[in-house]
Amino acid sequence: MIAVKITDLVKTFGSFVAVDHVSLEVSKGEIFGFLGPNGAGKSTTIRVLCGLLTPTSGSASVNGFDVATQPEEIRRTIGYMSQKFSLYDDLTVEENIDFFTGMYGVPRERRAERKDYVLRMANIAERRKALTRTLSGGWKQRLALGCAILHEPAVLFLDEPTSGVDPIARASFWELIREMAASGHTIFVSTHYMDEAENCGRIALMYSGKVIALGPPADLKRGMGVPTMEDVFVAMIEAEERKAAA
Repeated sequence: MIAVKITDLVKTFGSFVAVDHVSLEVSKGEIFGFLGPNGAGKSTTIRVLCGLLTPTSGSASVNGFDVATQPEEIRRTIGYMSQKFSLYDDLTVEENIDFFTGMYGVPRERRAERKDYVLRMANIAERRKALTRTLSGGWKQRLALGCAILHEPAVLFLDEPTSGVDPIARASFWELIREMAASGHTIFVSTHYMDEAENCGRIALMYSGKVIALGPPADLKRGMGVPTMEDVFVAMIEAEERKAAA
């Protein structure tokens, strides 16, 4: 079953082409990665898929809903976590969770249950009364993930969720992502950390708004005859730059 489908997607801002004819599909339960440097078009693509931006041309659907004509339906069935975590620093951990249960329309009779789940999942129950601004980056990250899944979305979009947190927190966060995918969630995650690509079933390498490679990390490394995803990416960028200069 296809959870996300993108066909010839273009998004421009004036004369700037942020997303340049991108096409791909993501299956239900897949961990799909967008890998690339800042400015590659990853975040813009994710915002289009979340119904936050309207495509200039092409098409895309999430959970069967069209991004251009059904953005409200999409937003009800997805979770979205940005690198800024979208939390309120002047609220406590518990108050943030309460706020997002209301914002996401979690039924009142299920709010206590979902709050307990998030506190356990994020291993943050002992900090439930702490002001969010006092938390470390890793704890904020886990809380933001919990808030993004309070309404049990089928697809979860994570836009550079590990940016700015330490390696131990990053590793712990990826354990949570794998657990969620195993339970049936579709995970669409962007990153500029090359090593994180190894955690994805498939990845799309983005550069200058284009997908320049697509496939499982092992296949891409084998196809290029190199040992790491960093080597793959460098080789692909060099090939793109040679084409542009020709």
